[in-house]
Amino acid sequence: MARISKENLKDALKVYFIMGSVNCTIHPTEVLRQAIAGGITMFQFREKGKGALIGDEKYKLAKELQWICRDNQIPFLVNDDIELAMALDADGVHIGQEDEPAEYVRKQIGDKILGISVHSYEEATAAIQSGADYFGIGPIFLTETKEDAKPVQGTTVIQEFRANGITMPIVGIGGITPENAAIVISAGADGVSVITAISKAASIPDAVIELKKSVFSVKN
Repeated sequence: MARISKENLKDALKVYFIMGSVNCTIHPTEVLRQAIAGGITMFQFREKGKGALIGDEKYKLAKELQWICRDNQIPFLVNDDIELAMALDADGVHIGQEDEPAEYVRKQIGDKILGISVHSYEEATAAIQSGADYFGIGPIFLTETKEDAKPVQGTTVIQEFRANGITMPIVGIGGITPENAAIVISAGADGVSVITAISKAASIPDAVIELKKSVFSVKN
């Protein structure tokens, strides 16, 4: 397949839901169905943390979630696990600075979507050269989901990138809620990534709807 266009990717990043089994209080498939009903625009399977599934169980859950995404035309990405992404023929992968080198990942996945977490201008320019399709930047606000999260950086990095002419699609992550999502978009991000603000919400569809309202309230 051809590489996704920048404009199509910006649209897909608007409300980007990330989840694994450890982030849910009900079955992950039901969480995803409800999130799609609310209007998420992209999904990333991130099976990490204490009690995370491995082996066949991880593959089985990933496949179930992928089927749901395909039925609803939602891009399905895998966090970090390149082997799993290729076995599933996922739409793409997302990697961090401590994962496999970006050049290697790009060669492995071909034209699939490649997202890279970056925290500085230097990391951003290296990621562009390595074939990134979008940047994940954060944590924007305080988050308890990632045990090894880097220090909170607010929207400063996003603003710096835009001021320096970086046009790469950007999604903000970390502590984002309907109450603060508009701040992230106003700073120059194309979308927001959310885990527990959706997966553990009292009403998952309502949480997505409110998040989407906040994102689309800003006209960049």
